[in-house]
Amino acid sequence: MNPSVSGYRCRAPCGGFSVEGGRLPAWEGERVFTKETADEICKRLAPQCVVNPHRSMLGTGNYDVNVIMAALQSRGLAAVWWDKRRSVQSLCLDKVQGFILNVPSRVSLGIVSLPLRRRHWLAVRQVNGHYYNLDSKLKGPVCIGGETELRSFLSEQLSQDVAEMLLVVQREVEDDGTWLVAEDSRK
Repeated sequence: MNPSVSGYRCRAPCGGFSVEGGRLPAWEGERVFTKETADEICKRLAPQCVVNPHRSMLGTGNYDVNVIMAALQSRGLAAVWWDKRRSVQSLCLDKVQGFILNVPSRVSLGIVSLPLRRRHWLAVRQVNGHYYNLDSKLKGPVCIGGETELRSFLSEQLSQDVAEMLLVVQREVEDDGTWLVAEDSRK
């Protein structure tokens, strides 16, 4: 494992962790998005609501996509919804800063796994030529590998019926569509 990755440990809720993973300021030791930051965004998005629709009522740290998108925008980034009908081969990986996936996840109480599934945010980011799964449910970052392994990982995750993916890109990359390889950007 890469030494700069091995010391990193997430203590953030999954939505906040995914935003950090998508941007990865924490690699340098800086925490940009915390539960408090996400809660502030929730309040801004729904200032009149007693029960905020953008976060879990249970305080578990589950935030909706609007919070993640607002957090990324506050850092000069954009989130591009990935159309699952496209092949991940059409991604221009050089233009993508990170990936945020919303995937089904088992629910457990301690060591007991329940027959329930709920949606969970996880992030993937490249560090020194290798892509890492930054899922907050893991003990630490897990190396996926290079571009070929990343595309296989993303394809596998997106093959689940309810899985979704956001690409984290610079705003200008969102505007000009260069997150797609040239022949796919016209489709």
